[in-house]
Amino acid sequence: MAGPTTAERGERQQESSGPPPVRRLRVRRLRVIVILALALVFLGIPTLWLFYGSNWLRAERVTVSGTRVLTPAQVREAADVPLGEPLISVDTEGIEARLRRKLPRIDAVDVVRSWPHGIGLKVTERTPVLIVQKGGKFVEVDDEGVRFATVSRAPKGVPVLELTTSRSGSAAASLRRFGEGRLVREAVRVAGRIPDAVARDTRVVKVRSYDDISLELSGGRTVVWGSSEKSGQKARALTALMKAAQGARHFDVSVPTAPASAGS
Repeated sequence: MAGPTTAERGERQQESSGPPPVRRLRVRRLRVIVILALALVFLGIPTLWLFYGSNWLRAERVTVSGTRVLTPAQVREAADVPLGEPLISVDTEGIEARLRRKLPRIDAVDVVRSWPHGIGLKVTERTPVLIVQKGGKFVEVDDEGVRFATVSRAPKGVPVLELTTSRSGSAAASLRRFGEGRLVREAVRVAGRIPDAVARDTRVVKVRSYDDISLELSGGRTVVWGSSEKSGQKARALTALMKAAQGARHFDVSVPTAPASAGS
């Protein structure tokens, strides 16, 4: 009896070896995709429920740090954090904007989620470097020239800013050219460069024009500063001048390379 032909042996070998390699690879990939899809479905639904539907991760308390003049209660009230809402959906940027709008004393605030139930508010308050008398109250001005708060009592150790620009002459021209806001910022720059030993005795920073800024110190002493330009050099010149002429009452550092003193 004759054996199978070559063609028959080839057909049997193909049947015993299963589907071609390319087909098997496609089947494996499809199986992996189905398994991953099922895993995402079964794991994703509980995760979404945990963050949004359960009571385990909800905003329940608000902590405040960094306040000096403001109270934590004032900050919490202005923040208006939606307690009871899912912690993940709390709008931290909205809280920050609300705080800065309602409490101008706040210079910066960091709003963070403190899992599982808290919102943390880390506040940085503005610091007054000058005050402006307005009626019987005082407007605080920070190191950027921002008028951020009105208080009934002057903060200790903060000089008074006096804008004494006239309505005619060079002072009026300076006011028209630079504007009051610019002149205030120039005064702030000067106040920030006054030597520490002198700053403690500075009572008034007086601005007549852009390049005519002076200081009134305790004991009736005065300092002609000029503009805010070269304030670092002027500060060093003033320190040296006061050591050399300890009995003087009037100092001029408007030209720091040629400082002068007078009076006794």
